[in-house]
Amino acid sequence: MNLSIRKANEEDLETILSIYNQGIADRIATLESEEKDYTYIRKWFDEHQGRYAVLVASLGDHVIGWASLNRYSNRSSYDGVADLSIYIERSFRGKGVGKVLLKNLEEVARSQRFYKILLFTFPFNGLGQGLYKKCGYREVGVFHNQGILDGNFVDVMAMEKIL
Repeated sequence: MNLSIRKANEEDLETILSIYNQGIADRIATLESEEKDYTYIRKWFDEHQGRYAVLVASLGDHVIGWASLNRYSNRSSYDGVADLSIYIERSFRGKGVGKVLLKNLEEVARSQRFYKILLFTFPFNGLGQGLYKKCGYREVGVFHNQGILDGNFVDVMAMEKIL
């Protein structure tokens, strides 16, 4: 697979939105329950400039995944900690795209003076956890009944990596 990774730009927003909405619909990666629109993703993208980068993975001109560093907390004592998101187009999940995105995102995080990345995943998302564990993330713990999705309580697992 001839995959390229680059910083996302405005032209990528529709595809980023589409891939994100797949993750929402599939109920495997987020507690969000309703699909988002362009206004939402535009505001999100504007908040992800500078330190809080967004990367895309593409095959030729086709974006097939994205990853972002997100603000963990507004408290200044957490300025060196980033939360991460990774979303891969359905047909490319489990094919190594996430690993390449994650490695590149970690390089960006280091260059932006982050010393730790954390993430939250569903305990039943074995594909995601496998990726994170292979890349050196460790399970911190599980928040039981952390949210409600489709009327059911959902547990959320916290994972972290010290850079």
